[in-house]
Order: sequence, then structure tokens, then C-alpha cells
Amino acid sequence: MQRSSEEGGLQTVRVSSWNELQEELFADSWNAKIGRFRSHHAFRGLSDARYPLATTLMRLGGHFAELERHLVRNFRKYAHGSVVEQDQLWNWVSVAQHYGLPTRLLDWTNSPYVALHFATANVTRFDVDGVVWVVDYTGVHQQLPQTLEAALEREGATIFTGEMLSREIATFEEMTAISDEPFAVFFEPPSIDPRIYQQYAFFSVVSDNRMAFDDWLRAHPEFGRKIVIPAELKWEVRDKVDLANINERTLFPGLEGLCSWLRRYYSPSPTLLASDPSLSPPNDYDHGA
Repeated sequence: MQRSSEEGGLQTVRVSSWNELQEELFADSWNAKIGRFRSHHAFRGLSDARYPLATTLMRLGGHFAELERHLVRNFRKYAHGSVVEQDQLWNWVSVAQHYGLPTRLLDWTNSPYVALHFATANVTRFDVDGVVWVVDYTGVHQQLPQTLEAALEREGATIFTGEMLSREIATFEEMTAISDEPFAVFFEPPSIDPRIYQQYAFFSVVSDNRMAFDDWLRAHPEFGRKIVIPAELKWEVRDKVDLANINERTLFPGLEGLCSWLRRYYSPSPTLLASDPSLSPPNDYDHGA
């Protein structure tokens, strides 16, 4: 197992085996106060270790920071009124993110195995290293502006709900004005779809919508780290995560998730392709409409 630090002091761990991966994923999960293993970490898996923690809003390009309010305003205008039970900013943005609108939210999970799924779901990226980001959200919340930190303390909570956050921050402008320094918040969305609770999902949001979360972490490296999964380890990780019943069929309930799982599950392995290259899928045919 190799350990290194990126620019800004952010720790990177490169594992070399499944057992080392388990040790890293569950490190610091013991809670002495309650005598239980209860992690206070957020996990995010990516198929390529080089990918930044950029939001879908940032990936939109152009003048994305200024376009955000127009995107959300028009989503609220055209979306059916029954989509959101409570007319609150963070519920609306959660629903919009869920249905594919570019937003400043970033998806995370409480489950390290769900993160491993997303790090190894794309078999076309098995030639590059994957990564699981691990973030201590209780530490992140210690850097919150006083009003937000006090709101968590009043609730006896370690993470916001969308409703709690909306009581403190009702608009994007309020989020910008509450502090001169960028801050990050984790919150749980409403369970509008089985995918959310099946994936043990929640979101992060940075007060400055132009800042990627990894850039915020590099200014606060004590709260985050990267676990790099070497390309040569990905097939073993993928197969063992499947054996743990963490896959598209369970994380994306419905026929779409079922078909995605079956398509990936029955894809030929590198060993099979090495023994018979003719089994490789064609890449030069017309996909059609």
C-alpha cells in the first residue's frame, strides 16, 4: 500500500489488494461514544482517478455560475407542482439533480460498497485506475458559519436534511452572503425515488458554485483522502461487489437497472478475451438511431 500527498496536502492511498481496500474503506469507523462501528464519512466512487469532484453545473461550461439561477427558476416553473412536497430551495434542487438538471450538488453515499460499485461499473474504463473519495463530513461541518453549525447542534444532528438547510438558507444569494470564505455542507435529500435510499445517498454543496469540491478539500486536507484502485485490481473488486449484491439491479430499481446489470454482468472478462480475441465486442459498426 502506497501513501502520498497531492498538492495542498491531500492524502492519496494506492491499495494493492482487496484486503487493503477494506482496511482503508472502514478505517476510523469505530465510534467509541456508542461502542459501535458507525462511519461519519461520505464516499464517492469514480471510474477514473484523474476525474475532479466537479459538479454537473461546472461541466455545463460557458457562464455556468450565472446560468444556475435561470436553470433552477425555469425548472421550478415547468416542473409539475406535485413533484416537490415542500416548496423549498434544496428540495427543488435535489429533485432537479435527480432528473438530470445541471446543479451545484455532488452525489455521495454513506456506503463504501456503493462507492465501489460506481468506481467499477464502467467496464470500458477498466484500463485506468479508479478512485473512492472519502470525506469526514463531521469535520467539514466544523468549518461551517456559526449559524449553520448552531442549527446542527440544536437538532443534535451531524448532517442536514433538505428541510433543515432550507430554514437557514432559502436562496443561493443567502448562501453566498453568509460567509466571506467558501464553505461546504452535506445534506440528505427527500426520498423522492427508491434510488436515493437504495444508494444510501446524500449531497454536498459548496457555497461558491465555481469551486469544485476537491479544490475546497485541498484547502482543508485533513477532512478528505483518495483511495486509488489500480486498474489491475478492478475486475476482482467488481466481482466481489457483485457477490455482495451491490449492482445496478439493486441500486437502480426497475427494468433499466436490471438490463444495465445483465449487460455488464455478462460482458467477457479480460482472461476470456486474451484467450480468444474474436470474442471482443465490435467497435466499428453503425450504432444507428
